[in-house]
Amino acid sequence: MERLNNETPGSTTIQELCEEYKRHNVITKEEYETHRVKRGLRNADGTGVMAGLTHVCNVHGYLIADGDKIPDKGKLTYRGIDVEDIVRGCEAEDRFGFEEVAWLLIFGQLPNRKQYERMCRLLYENRELPEYFPEDMIIKAPSKNIMNKLARSVLALYSYDDSPDDLSLENNMRQSLSLIARMPSIMSYAYQVKRRHFDKESMFFHPYDPNHSTAEAILNALRPDRKFTHQEAKLLDLCMMLHAEHGGGNNSTFTTRVLTSAGTDIYSAIGAAVGSLKGFKHGGANHQVRMMMDDLMEHVQDWEDEDEVEAYLEKILRGEAADGSGLIYGVGHAIYTLSDPRAVILKEKAQSLAEQKGYGKKLALYELVERLSPEAFAKVTGKDKVISANVDFYSGLVYEMLGIPEDLFTPMFAVSRIAGWCAHRIEELTTGGRIMRPAYRALPMSQVYVPLDQRS
Repeated sequence: MERLNNETPGSTTIQELCEEYKRHNVITKEEYETHRVKRGLRNADGTGVMAGLTHVCNVHGYLIADGDKIPDKGKLTYRGIDVEDIVRGCEAEDRFGFEEVAWLLIFGQLPNRKQYERMCRLLYENRELPEYFPEDMIIKAPSKNIMNKLARSVLALYSYDDSPDDLSLENNMRQSLSLIARMPSIMSYAYQVKRRHFDKESMFFHPYDPNHSTAEAILNALRPDRKFTHQEAKLLDLCMMLHAEHGGGNNSTFTTRVLTSAGTDIYSAIGAAVGSLKGFKHGGANHQVRMMMDDLMEHVQDWEDEDEVEAYLEKILRGEAADGSGLIYGVGHAIYTLSDPRAVILKEKAQSLAEQKGYGKKLALYELVERLSPEAFAKVTGKDKVISANVDFYSGLVYEMLGIPEDLFTPMFAVSRIAGWCAHRIEELTTGGRIMRPAYRALPMSQVYVPLDQRS
């Protein structure tokens, strides 16, 4: 009997099946070009194929002049408001901003004080998971990967909803606010159970404080002593504000809109978005940055020696170091060219905390890698593409300084981006009206059916 359950990727059976597949399944890059197929829904210059309209967010990273792509300073706007202005505004009033951003993304206008306080109260009052849900869906089924558990738990919430398939605006508004509130709870429970089951460490579950913002609630849940500083909570809140939304074309948000266009329920759409964000080419990139930088720090003797650092970056680009992918993770972006405003803001705010927590030398190395990467990229690839650090490059380091475990780097992204996903789902439901169905060209191929016993 050929059993596949315990087969390793390199086993004889699997290897033979893969070789059989490869003999009959090849599509070359040249074939894509011949048939003018835009791989990854990308134009030849790397820009995205226009697939929809949105009021929710705009991501600006370049200009188009006479058909040419001109690099420009990055700019991110939520409902027409520059995210930098939102950050500065919350900072000036020493106020947490994720709740304000979530309201803005969904409703289209900044909340007044009464609406802001209502949003904070709604999220607190809906933070608890349904009765027996933690025991039945999380504690009894631990997962090594928290993103996997997030997706499974979101899907499972369908069974606890009395009206899961109602696509009315009223029902989806209820479901959206509930999911935004519950995602941090699912993440925290999943992490504690993972610690106990796989890491053989103690797990702890703290009660929520009605006066806590979402960022404070997360730190309260993750720290054994429930203690954290206002500065730490504000920095985590900043990360959440910057990760809350990034336009309709990013992979996980597009996933949300594609599934929504099919008329499916919110749990299926958001569960799929979590699966998309898990990918290392998307939200999982912050984890890849961490591994790459750990490898660099291990092999570079002098972190201040620019020649040594650049030489190692060139090795990474040649596929001779780190994970062998030939990628400097966290540097470069599909839209941003000269700068990613999220990375600029995050690095600026992380400076003071880095000095306090003894991360000054490490942050300086990150900044050096950011500065040297474009030159190393040009030298190794021969391309003059303008690249800069993106938000994933610094977010992992910031989470590390805040004591957020590496298991939660990408889940924290999901806990933040849920606000944008829900805003886009509601917009797709109310303005889309047509299932998304792009075309795939079938390549010319003709075979004659042969009876089974006559096949070689």
